[in-house]
Amino acid sequence: MNFPFFLAKRVAASGQKSFARLIIRIATAAVALSIAVMIIATSLIKGFKSEISGKMFGFWGHIHVTSTQMTTSFEPSPINATPNFMGKLKTIKNVDFTEGGKSKKTFGGVHHVQSYATKAGIIKTKTNFEGIVLKGVGQDFDWSFVEQNLVEGRKIMPSDTSKDIIISKSTANRLNLKTGNKFVVHFVQNNQQQQKLFQICGIYNTGIEEYDKKFALVDLGQVQELLGWNNNQVAGFEVFVDDLRDLKEMNKYIYNELITNDLTSQTIKEEQPSIFDWLDLQDVNEWVILILMLAVGVINMVTALLILILERTNMIGTLKAMGATNPSIQQIFLYYGAIIIGIGLLIGNVVGLGLSWLEKTFKFIKLPEADYYLSYAPIQFDFLTILGLNILAFLLTTTFLLLPTLLVTSITPVKAIKFK
Repeated sequence: MNFPFFLAKRVAASGQKSFARLIIRIATAAVALSIAVMIIATSLIKGFKSEISGKMFGFWGHIHVTSTQMTTSFEPSPINATPNFMGKLKTIKNVDFTEGGKSKKTFGGVHHVQSYATKAGIIKTKTNFEGIVLKGVGQDFDWSFVEQNLVEGRKIMPSDTSKDIIISKSTANRLNLKTGNKFVVHFVQNNQQQQKLFQICGIYNTGIEEYDKKFALVDLGQVQELLGWNNNQVAGFEVFVDDLRDLKEMNKYIYNELITNDLTSQTIKEEQPSIFDWLDLQDVNEWVILILMLAVGVINMVTALLILILERTNMIGTLKAMGATNPSIQQIFLYYGAIIIGIGLLIGNVVGLGLSWLEKTFKFIKLPEADYYLSYAPIQFDFLTILGLNILAFLLTTTFLLLPTLLVTSITPVKAIKFK
């Protein structure tokens, strides 16, 4: 029988009413609160980063392949819509690379490739006007992301005479437009003004105001016509990868091994660094919260165990008089502390996971979308991270409990038995 553990369980199960018992309950609550806050914080930050980056990638793709040349009007130069490398690019399953002197493979390959072209113009209605960038999309366009974010209408029906356009909700609100309305877009090409009539077939809302207010989707042929390009010319390609962990290595492979010297490739993180840098800053907030919550749990447990040792001074003296060694008595209080931590972790996990599940299911925490790009607080569970937090909290707190148990070595049997 493990005598220290047996005695620790007896002490933990004791129904003695005392100030120390209140302190132990407070310590248990502190551990529960700490792990609950850590679970909610990590799930919230992970969900926040996943949702925002997912919107960015969904709208822009993961990697852009474009021309290295720019026109005098700073518009993109056309590239071949069916380059020789396209067949190989679309069929990439894995890429071999070297890291730290070791040969490795990417987690996946290329999921999808689609062409696009852009043209800036000005929307003019009867009462207002506003700048816009038309993004032309072709038959190879993946509509899944746009359809998830459509608040009204339908996707574009591509044809040579298609006048369909999808504008953002923010643009529609500012210009007082709705599905079915028509408006004229004015352009400048070759120092001449051009006009095109479009009809709104859908309204989307991603929540990323910086892009929603700038971009509208039209058929690729319309943009090609405005730019004076033929059907076999596009501005670039959007490449979607299977696994975001491969983004950097996949971009290197495309740039170094596939595309020609007149083309370049960049990840969306490189093209749009401001939002991704802002998302990376959330990791700092996460670490601050974790450190503070761990400190709260550790300090409360150390204080509680110190009070418990003082309360059990008579018991310590009696055990020493019966021949118990200092290490064995220290084990009793370490086991007791571990029991308290375990109960606190159990309660904290139930509370943290429960509240996170409620938010994930019902989305009752609302956010100003203009500031946070989301209208609610997103939650994404990472159970490996949650398990790691539990293990870290348990080991770290238990390790610090060694400090108050050192008090046991200074207690003598004679004085301890007389202690009241």
